[in-house]
Amino acid sequence: MNVFVTGGAGYIGSICVEELLNAGCHVTVYDNLTEGHRSAVDRRAAFVHGCLSDRPKLEQAIQGAEVEAVMHFAANALVGESMTNPGKYFRNNVASGLNLLDAAVAARVKKFVFSSTCATYGPPDRVPMTEDLPQKPINPYGESKLMFERILQWYEQIHGLEFIAFRYFNAAGASEQFGEHHRIETHLIPNVLRVALGQMPEIQIFGTDYPTPDGTCIRDYIHIKDLAQAHIAGLQPGKRGFYNLGNGDGYSVREVIQMCEEITGRKIPAVEKPRRPGDPPRLVAAADKAFKDLHWNPQYPKLRDIVATAWAWHQKHPHGYPD
Repeated sequence: MNVFVTGGAGYIGSICVEELLNAGCHVTVYDNLTEGHRSAVDRRAAFVHGCLSDRPKLEQAIQGAEVEAVMHFAANALVGESMTNPGKYFRNNVASGLNLLDAAVAARVKKFVFSSTCATYGPPDRVPMTEDLPQKPINPYGESKLMFERILQWYEQIHGLEFIAFRYFNAAGASEQFGEHHRIETHLIPNVLRVALGQMPEIQIFGTDYPTPDGTCIRDYIHIKDLAQAHIAGLQPGKRGFYNLGNGDGYSVREVIQMCEEITGRKIPAVEKPRRPGDPPRLVAAADKAFKDLHWNPQYPKLRDIVATAWAWHQKHPHGYPD
């Protein structure tokens, strides 16, 4: 299958590209490299340096690659930034995404796989979180993803573009070749490992008085390679709709820090800070729908495996990608 991957130079996109290639797909990566890294693109993939806002270049790239399926990862994804610059998020995540949808329809693409987020739910009414929960995002990032989910439903109804949207929880870990390097790093595991590498003096814990066993927030972590395998399963004809991707197990901030200490063999100082506004105590996925419908079977469900692969990559690439 010829697969067109937007954001294929980013963390999640790069490892999905690697797994697609390993599965025998032909892959074209389209990325503007504002968030991604050129050296994170698998050498077996074709690469086009371009923005989704550049409609002519985008259409030319899709037509030229004879695309059968699109995987759309390209997006701005910093919650805090979305609260100070919402226009950037609606412009890039929604308006530019429409360019991609229209180009896909024009090229008669059959399948569209969308990288969505659990941020579309907002604070959950219950945990574990199922796909039928009310969606009440509390920031423009989550709102922009929800808007695009709704647009996808109309494009399927009107244009026949079959879609599947994956609502991620916390992607983590690494493959042997590719790992997590954001220019602005907000994710817990890589930041804790930066302390272990001596690049940060301490890790900050935001809130220690939550109604959880150790008082810190609990989150669901999913290994990046398991995430990629779900996307490949989603390429099957007839697989459509919305799916949560998580392990169904939650780990607290303190548990993550402790595991990082065990894996690295290094003491990781932590400093307690007040709660951040809008942080729910517990976010854990119910991914039964993906297990059943897609026959998805995560191979790295344990936090130990997730942290160990991340640490192995960060040791080899202590400063991330060179570009």
